[in-house]
Formats: sequence, structure tokens, C-alpha cells
Amino acid sequence: MNDLFKDMECYAKEANIPIMLPDAIMYIVNFIKENNISSVLEIGTAIGYSTLKMASTGASVVSIERDRERYSKALDNVNNSGIKDKIELINEDAFNVDLNGMFDLILIDAAKGKNKEFIDKFKKNLNSDGYIIIDNVDFHGMVGNSRMIKSRNLRSLVRKIERFLGYLESQDEFVVRKVDIGDGLIILYKRGIKDE
Repeated sequence: MNDLFKDMECYAKEANIPIMLPDAIMYIVNFIKENNISSVLEIGTAIGYSTLKMASTGASVVSIERDRERYSKALDNVNNSGIKDKIELINEDAFNVDLNGMFDLILIDAAKGKNKEFIDKFKKNLNSDGYIIIDNVDFHGMVGNSRMIKSRNLRSLVRKIERFLGYLESQDEFVVRKVDIGDGLIILYKRGIKDE
């Protein structure tokens, strides 16, 4: 598997496809092990890097990717992994996917301006003592500095992330924990379920 991961890292760099930063995916892998997580829903497969890292813990992973080319590459990587029986890949826009299954962890690593919408859609699939993890909430250090961004599109995206973080502070359904690792992670779990 190590060779496969190295090949994926090289491919992602050459093709300019974002994959999770090494310290962030290592944190999530350890989080899965420490919290006995056996089922993961991932929104945003890309080429399957984080999918395979999480499945390598023994957890089963359902991962959704809307981009056909990235999905095809992820499918090749999963088929070459030796753990494909732990993984289900879905090539569809996540907002068009309705799942009946329940998950211990939902990892959101997709369209950054849609984090709240992803939570609203998939929280019904979260086990009562489960977790939601959202990646890239610092967005390369731009979050909190949107006024300094010249590009209108980029500024708009960063402001959406800032509004999302403001929403998290004001809502009372989830306990929110920020982890300053990688490009910033947020961990959510339902209020009153675990020791706060």
C-alpha cells in the first residue's frame, strides 16, 4: 500500500488535484482508531487518497465524488489497493445522493462553500454518537482575512467559509472543536452525547 500512496501523492501533485495534507490525514486515521469508528461517509473522494487511508484502518468507507475523471482514477486506485471490499465509491453530485446507511464518521472535504448544506443533508445518516469532520476550514490561511483578497470569486468563497464558521458558533445542535492541523479541521459531535 505504501507504494500506491506514494504514486497517488505524485499523481496529485502533477495533476494539481488537492488531497489531504499528510498531518491532517494522519490525525484522522488516528482519530478513527482511537474512537473505534467502523463506518465512514466521505463527501469528496478526489482520487481516493483519504478514502484508502481511512479504509486501511479496517473501517468501511462510502465515498461520493461528482467529477467523472477523478472518480475513475479513484476507482483504479481502490481496485489496486487490496482493500476494495471495504470501499464503495459513488460517482454523483452528493446533493443527488440519498443514503439509508448510518455512519460513525462523516468526513466533508468537498465544495468549501457548501459545508452547511452537506451537514444539513447528511446529518440524518450520522449515528447518535458519531462525528463530523470538515477539512480546509482555514483555507490556506485566508479565512479571517477575506478583505485582503483581490479576486472577487476567491473572496466570495472565503467569506462563505467565514459565515459557515460563524454559523457553527451560533448553533446549539453540535459541540464544535477546532483542530489546528493541516489546513484546519473542525470536529462536530451531537451535544449531550459525549462529555463536553
